[in-house]
Amino acid sequence: MTDSNRRSFLKHTATASAGAAAWAWTGGINAAGANERLTVGIIGCGGRGAGLASAFANLADIAYVCDPDESRRRRAQEQVRAKHAVSDLRRVLDDRTVDAVVVATPDHWHAPIAIMACEAGKHVYVEKPQSHNLRESRLLVDAARRNKVVVQHGTQSRSNALIAGAVQMLREGVIGDVLVAKAWNIQRRKNIGRAKPSDPPAGLDYDLWVGPAEWMPFQKNRLHYDWHWWYNFGTGDIGNDGTHEIDYARWGLGVEGLPTTATGVGGKYFFDDDQEYPDTATCAFEWPGDGGVGKRRQLIFEMRLFSTNYPFNVDSGAEFYGTAGRMMVSKRGKCEVFGERDKRIDNARPKKPPQLVAGGHQADFLDAIRQDRKPNADVVVGHDSVALVHLANAAVRLGRSLNLDPRTEQIVGDDAAANQLLGRRYRKEGHWAIPKGTQT
Repeated sequence: MTDSNRRSFLKHTATASAGAAAWAWTGGINAAGANERLTVGIIGCGGRGAGLASAFANLADIAYVCDPDESRRRRAQEQVRAKHAVSDLRRVLDDRTVDAVVVATPDHWHAPIAIMACEAGKHVYVEKPQSHNLRESRLLVDAARRNKVVVQHGTQSRSNALIAGAVQMLREGVIGDVLVAKAWNIQRRKNIGRAKPSDPPAGLDYDLWVGPAEWMPFQKNRLHYDWHWWYNFGTGDIGNDGTHEIDYARWGLGVEGLPTTATGVGGKYFFDDDQEYPDTATCAFEWPGDGGVGKRRQLIFEMRLFSTNYPFNVDSGAEFYGTAGRMMVSKRGKCEVFGERDKRIDNARPKKPPQLVAGGHQADFLDAIRQDRKPNADVVVGHDSVALVHLANAAVRLGRSLNLDPRTEQIVGDDAAANQLLGRRYRKEGHWAIPKGTQT
């Protein structure tokens, strides 16, 4: 399924539910009035950024569009009639009239921008995954809480009525105690070929595009979208599409915090090209609970980027195994519930349907700012999910299991190679966007 078809399919199968926010919190700055129209800056104007710009233009005033690629930012400006089109994101953060920013850049910029935005007192909608590595995600959580701003992670299934309703049914015990969840991301990606360094195209500030990441010369198959498959810039498809399924699989399983064990096998089974991340992976995580029987939980993630044969005829989804049945749910608009001996439970519905803000994930973010509450995909929720992404990538890359201390978020033992993969290398000469507290 192509990326455009995936987005179209999701658009037509996603559902929304009106109602009040489910729960509130106290604290926060830059709180807006209940009916105030907020001012937003869009940082990153590629495919996802352009889509988010359109979504937010219906809900807020777009003051800025920002991108180091001149053609992209000009196109975005025309699309949403933004007041300003700039290349340097600091212009957006320095403007006191901007209430919130939307971060839709390549992954290596997600946390650095979001952290700077928090420090500038801006609320943040940050695309998934909210960080390029685990340490940056923790720094983002700390920055959000320290500055008392709303940070919404771009896992929009948290605001999807079908997914939220399925999770509510699991909480109500429709299949008993849920002990195991399995998520999958299966599709056929493209071969990015092999290329050599060359001059960047006119109109692109490539130095700004690389930003705080370790410097690499321009290469055509490292730019727009293909950056996902490079260690320096992306998080592979485990961090790209896989983040969504890992997130709602974890949600349905009912676990919080990091697991104590993460394991993964995989590699490049199909593509003979420049991609660094695997096209095939099977990963598993375990949470021990209090150690008692019935308290342990397991999450499995499967990724195959060479196939067009999908479980339950959906390219992405999650299946839950309980002590009294099983459930399958997909953001593609499908939910199936089975009791004992695979007896189908028709027309399954939650006893207490979740109350969601009308208008979806972006509307929930803006409502959270106005109501001074946590959004559906709060930064801590995002952190616990992207931690699995980063641990999976590390385990597959190392080819072995990792034992973790969830409290310190470190690999147990003197495992320098593994712990190094929980952070990243930045520019040797330094850069203004390198988050404080990181190890370079």
